[in-house]
Amino acid sequence: MRTTSFYSFPSHSISQRNVSALTPNTLALAPKRTTLTRATMEATQNDENALSQPQTLSKNAQKKLLKQQRYEAKKAEKKAQEKQQKKVDAERKRKEWEETLASVTEEERAKLIESRRSLRKERMEKRSEEKGKKMERLNKAMQCGHKIVIDLDFAHLMTPSEIQSLVQQIMYCYAVNGRCASPCHLWLTGCEGEMGSQLKRLPGFDNWIIEKENRPYIEALQEQKENLVYLTADAETVLEELDPKRIYIVGGLVDRNRWKGITMKKAKEQGIQTAKLPIGNYLKMSSSQVLTVNQVIEILLKFIETKDWKVSFFQVIPQRKRPEADPEGCQEAEGEENEGKDDQLDSKKKCIEVPSQRKRTEADPEGCQEVEGEGNEGKDDQLDRKKKCIEVPSHG
Repeated sequence: MRTTSFYSFPSHSISQRNVSALTPNTLALAPKRTTLTRATMEATQNDENALSQPQTLSKNAQKKLLKQQRYEAKKAEKKAQEKQQKKVDAERKRKEWEETLASVTEEERAKLIESRRSLRKERMEKRSEEKGKKMERLNKAMQCGHKIVIDLDFAHLMTPSEIQSLVQQIMYCYAVNGRCASPCHLWLTGCEGEMGSQLKRLPGFDNWIIEKENRPYIEALQEQKENLVYLTADAETVLEELDPKRIYIVGGLVDRNRWKGITMKKAKEQGIQTAKLPIGNYLKMSSSQVLTVNQVIEILLKFIETKDWKVSFFQVIPQRKRPEADPEGCQEAEGEENEGKDDQLDSKKKCIEVPSQRKRTEADPEGCQEVEGEGNEGKDDQLDRKKKCIEVPSHG
């Protein structure tokens, strides 16, 4: 793009033909004007770069981002330690096995090796059988299961680490869906660009029994637009049941709350329905009701299995996000084992009577209370008939 400046010369103005027409003052000003032109162009370029960069985060957002970065660094360090520990354990087991073989006779060694081979073969057969059942369930879900779409059109709003985090969540979603007795028909839309590249790096991704679509869902599912429902925490409609005819969309976005309300805005612009999970009807969240992608998918899968939102929320949402339960007995979802303990501890009180010093001294036939001194008389008066009741709090 050509930049026009007040101080720039046309290219022909200082050509060899017109050098004689330039005065000494004009020649002296030319370098300065050229310098100013370059400075102006650099300033313009810097302004364009500044406009293209995302807005500066607030102090609260910066603190959250820093906390998240520390968490990820600690998580990576822990993962490396676990990997190293696995290597150490494998080496230890190998040495123990070699020592065991070396300490027995040839006949016993052959029996140990054969027993180990049979156990390994049994494990492999069991794993193969489970894999076959899993593929059968997923293939059946693709024909008659609930349709759930993960919208991956937000990759341009995320950093590389956030994209990687979303890819890990998607991998977890697929694993949880495969383990469910009633899996859903899972879709990935917008699998292109950096997001598509990261997904293809996952081991076995090409063999996943899942719908993979490079186009946005609004294009891929245009014929079923009236059945699309975008699940967003900003919606006013509360989701009560899962309709098999509907296609539920979950926003694939890891943004640390930088892009609030973006999924709601997108759904409105596209003219599709919106709904939110009935979290507020069953528990009180410690912060916002925004959950990770894998948590939303797992909640939907739990509801398909149990038909109970309360059980689904309490089994999936971490304890740190739900410090206070709804007063309508939501604590029952934590299990029935605590009910007996709560019943025993409710309204239980222990009253401890502090005996009067005077009563103890009056019981002495010799009047030994004088030995304690006159200074204790006032204390004795204060302690007469004094009781302390200690209430044992209920865990409920």
